[in-house]
Amino acid sequence: MSFEIKEKDLLARIGKLETKSGTVETPLMFPVINPVIQSVSPRKIREEFGFEALITNAYILKKRFQNEPIEKGLHSFLDFDGTIMTDSGAYQILVYGDVEVTPEEIVEYQEKIDTDIATILDIPTGWKVSEEYAKQTVKETLKRATELFKLKTRDDILWVGPVQGGRYLNVVAESAKKMGKLPFNIHALGSPTEIMERYRFDVLVDMIMAAKTNLPIERPLHLFGAGHPFMLALAVALGCDLFDSAAYTLYAKENRYMTENGTSRLGELEYFPCNCPKCSRTTPKKVSELASEERQIFLAEHNLYACIAELRRIKQAIRDGRLWEHMEMRAHGHPALMQAVKRLAKYQEFIEKHDPATKRSGLFFFSSIDLIRPEIAGYRKKLGERYAKPKQASVLLLVPQTQTKPFHKSNEYKRVANLLNHKFKEQSCSVHACFYAAPFGLIPLELDEVYPLSQHETVLPLDRETVNYVANQVTDYIGRSDYGTVVLLSRLKDWDRTILNACRKTCRKRDITFKQVSYKEALDDSAVARLTKLLQETLREKS
Repeated sequence: MSFEIKEKDLLARIGKLETKSGTVETPLMFPVINPVIQSVSPRKIREEFGFEALITNAYILKKRFQNEPIEKGLHSFLDFDGTIMTDSGAYQILVYGDVEVTPEEIVEYQEKIDTDIATILDIPTGWKVSEEYAKQTVKETLKRATELFKLKTRDDILWVGPVQGGRYLNVVAESAKKMGKLPFNIHALGSPTEIMERYRFDVLVDMIMAAKTNLPIERPLHLFGAGHPFMLALAVALGCDLFDSAAYTLYAKENRYMTENGTSRLGELEYFPCNCPKCSRTTPKKVSELASEERQIFLAEHNLYACIAELRRIKQAIRDGRLWEHMEMRAHGHPALMQAVKRLAKYQEFIEKHDPATKRSGLFFFSSIDLIRPEIAGYRKKLGERYAKPKQASVLLLVPQTQTKPFHKSNEYKRVANLLNHKFKEQSCSVHACFYAAPFGLIPLELDEVYPLSQHETVLPLDRETVNYVANQVTDYIGRSDYGTVVLLSRLKDWDRTILNACRKTCRKRDITFKQVSYKEALDDSAVARLTKLLQETLREKS
């Protein structure tokens, strides 16, 4: 198997997955095809809607059609020339408690029908079960996973190794560790459907990350049953590469209309908020008047358009380095999604480790929620572990952020720089200028142009949590450095006062001389004079 990663953002990746029926691009959704009842034909799913792959149920095929898919070949049987994935019947175990097939039989059957991606007959954990039962499902699933490599006879089929454990994160982690040691091509997280139906996306985050952090990072991860466009950005950002869902047709049967921001009932719509080929030609009232079967087909096809459109938006966001912004925008569509985004704070370090160091675009900082971003967490870590002030610097000059970026190219800072260069030629090396700025905290002058310190836009005025974060980063830096004097240039705005008070308190505690000079947007002559006098006195004292 070849899985080549082309683009990355957060834990998401645009990749090329090679199968024997062709190469498909991730993130990839597999619409579920019920071989008995098809509201939209597989051929149409590929040719009209642009889906490169689909998934069907090998157990249902075997039970209802027996040898026919073997004789015709699965692709001919379904009339689909793209990539086909088969599920093993495990979902039927979750719903009905058992299936009339053995693990050995379903492995053999999937090989005979010539599927491209196959799944072992695992034991899904489910939701309302004990931890002991969850461990049993993992143990049996691992046993069947190990036996696969003795049973299979073909090497051209990609096999999926499912991770189970449900809401017991320690069990999920253990399942992922052991499953990751087996030579599967793809892994999948099982038992998320009930959690998603309950909108417990914060729990879903924990489940995905328990699996992701313990599986080989280079292997694709499939999230079973995740097919609603409004939560795809979150799942992709967490490193899920593949999805499958029957929601497009199940929702249609209930007159439910998918959008990238949630689900609406057809009867509640006065207008269609979509310009897909289906919605642009009619109105909700006219669709409501259609016969039941026609209405279901209409809604199923719209729902497919909604899914593929959101996947394309996500891919473009990954390419542009703006997946965080896209995910946050979607999270504002429902409190449960926003709660899930906040849960990412728990996994900052792992996400930052795999997030690209640079991107095509700068970042947008809207509120304190964005302090979770890996770029901010990564900078905080690097500043603390890899940066030390210039050895000769004895005075820390703290300069507020400016509208111009990089900050050192602003007219305000140029006046400060001229002051240092012309009036303190011999001692200027003793004065170390740093900017205090949201959202990064403290930015030494020499790092000002390093990505993304000057490649960002920040919403002003800052919220209280962000101001406190900046103050903490500045004072942490002062606390671990050995300056003799700290001079703060302040505009005396609300957030500057917070920085001022925090710096004064820290300097007092560490017996560091602290001085403050206020100035306007651009330094006026009187402020320059005060600053000149102050620095002269400070440097004279140090000498």
